[in-house]
Amino acid sequence: MASHNTNSILWRFFLAIVIATIFTPNLSSAKKSKIIGLKMNVIDRCWRPNPEWRRHRSQLATCSVGYASKMKNNIGDDLIHYKVTDPSDDPINPRPGTLRYGASVIQGKVWIKFQRDMKIRLEKPLLISSFTTIDGRGVNVNIADNACLMIYKTTNIIIHGIRIHHCKAQAPGMVMGPNGKVMPLGQVDGDAIRLITASKIWIDHNTLYDCEDGLLDVTRGSTNVTVSNNWFRDQDKVMLLGHDDGYVRDQNMKVTVVYNHFGPNCNQRMPRIRYGYAHVANNLYQGWLQYAIGGSMEPSLKSEANLFIAPTAGNKEVTWRKASHTNGDRWEFHSVGDVFENGASFTETKGNGGRVCKPNYNGEQDFEVSDAKSVKSLTMWSGALRCSKTSMC
Repeated sequence: MASHNTNSILWRFFLAIVIATIFTPNLSSAKKSKIIGLKMNVIDRCWRPNPEWRRHRSQLATCSVGYASKMKNNIGDDLIHYKVTDPSDDPINPRPGTLRYGASVIQGKVWIKFQRDMKIRLEKPLLISSFTTIDGRGVNVNIADNACLMIYKTTNIIIHGIRIHHCKAQAPGMVMGPNGKVMPLGQVDGDAIRLITASKIWIDHNTLYDCEDGLLDVTRGSTNVTVSNNWFRDQDKVMLLGHDDGYVRDQNMKVTVVYNHFGPNCNQRMPRIRYGYAHVANNLYQGWLQYAIGGSMEPSLKSEANLFIAPTAGNKEVTWRKASHTNGDRWEFHSVGDVFENGASFTETKGNGGRVCKPNYNGEQDFEVSDAKSVKSLTMWSGALRCSKTSMC
């Protein structure tokens, strides 16, 4: 928690600069924008300096980078604005005003916000419909102490600004599906967010910790996912990319992991990759126990300009790989511009002639990776933001 106490002090300092800047008449609007955007990463610079962001919430959809690309399918003239007013939950007959009603019953482009601070204890996993945005900015929303979120066979989903923790395993049962129809759901392990055969998903500025299984699973053919600005802490298994060693379809998986803060008290899987490709850039790693990044079944990784701070005692090696009897040690792990502190080390792929896996982003996915020396600044506001009651977030 020491890191985020420091962040709180830095935030107050930054806010003082912003207030002084806004009310200094002799500064041009361009100069004000430059100061307000100081040290923000490219995603945050897209929307946070706008003091009118509450009136233009859907601007957020144009700010994503990486494999999720811009989330333009989540906005438009036909966008439905929905406000959560009731923290209760009925997994089969959700009432209007509840989160499940907005996320599972309403079909179409839905932008969900929350009336006030609330804690939601889901009775069963929340299955989220395609083209849905869950936007927790401006209030303190906790989904905790039972079931959590599932993105199942859907697309174009944004999860932003939510605190998700103490998620628990669930027995099989009936639940409202993402198409508004009740469906059977099997055993659920207790992840904060689980993606199953999902695509074009953006997970941004959430705080995730202390769940029974993992914090984020991207499985069973899910792809085109961006995981950004989140704070992952106090967890054994953090992030799994790829269902299991037998699920070959995950060869097509592409995930961007950028501007996240891992730690303190994280053990492993930041992420663990099977088959697919991950671009892991500008993240802060605040120690680990077993390893930070691992993989099996020929995974591909470009680790770029991250800051790896090894634990004071124990394993200093960032990577772990699981050898296979069928594929030997064929894997592609590359480190480009990473910074290693406190004795951290990274075992790269050998004998490939210096070839480095590229993300091959298109124009709407591409972003400039910053020097690793700026990672602490780029990630200082990771997790769910505490927005002021007046303007700034």
